[in-house]
Amino acid sequence: MIREIVLDTETTGMDPFSGDRIIEIGAVELVNHLPSGKTCQIYINPERDIPAEATAVHGITNDFVKDKPVFSQVYTEFIDFIGDDSKLVIHNAEFDMKFLNWELKNVGHPEISKTRVVDTLMIARKKFPGSPANLDALCRRFSIDNTARTFHGALLDSELLAEVYLELLGGRQHGLSLTANQSAAQSETVNAAAKSRPFREPRPHTASAEELAAHAEMISQLKEPLWKKA
Repeated sequence: MIREIVLDTETTGMDPFSGDRIIEIGAVELVNHLPSGKTCQIYINPERDIPAEATAVHGITNDFVKDKPVFSQVYTEFIDFIGDDSKLVIHNAEFDMKFLNWELKNVGHPEISKTRVVDTLMIARKKFPGSPANLDALCRRFSIDNTARTFHGALLDSELLAEVYLELLGGRQHGLSLTANQSAAQSETVNAAAKSRPFREPRPHTASAEELAAHAEMISQLKEPLWKKA
């Protein structure tokens, strides 16, 4: 079983080393590259004001987060969800990992290894060099409906990214369709070959008198056969 976690964060700004904090974590579980239905969404009180420009992007206000738990109270829920070794699928992973590891370090938890991370931004840039590779652009490229994305919500973005990721891998429907078409073509070939064979009457399976006599003659020439020993 291949378990992967597609995740995203929303923050108060661009730099945790300047005091910016995480205000939402969203994550979606994939099992064998398909959504399992399990998700994780955590809103976090950043213990600082959210700038107006950040609220304009993700729609999260100071009033909304003022009664939410702080990171130290909820990080174990996130850590439990991602597990110890599942791959983490993130778009522009450097940004999210910078914030996550800064927050984890502050609560005394080990950082998440970068070796666990799959960066879909890097995949998209390699696959479509020179083309826009942000999440909206990739949704348009793969005809993924992102009309609900009026704000950058971590869980919604994770769900959209999960669809984008599957398309970057080759598209689950494309693979299934190809397999089905190949199987149908193979079946047609087998059926056509069967119909083209000339009909033959089944051959008799009982030994003739001549074959029985020849067999008896061969047996009589055997020296001390095992079945005659006491």
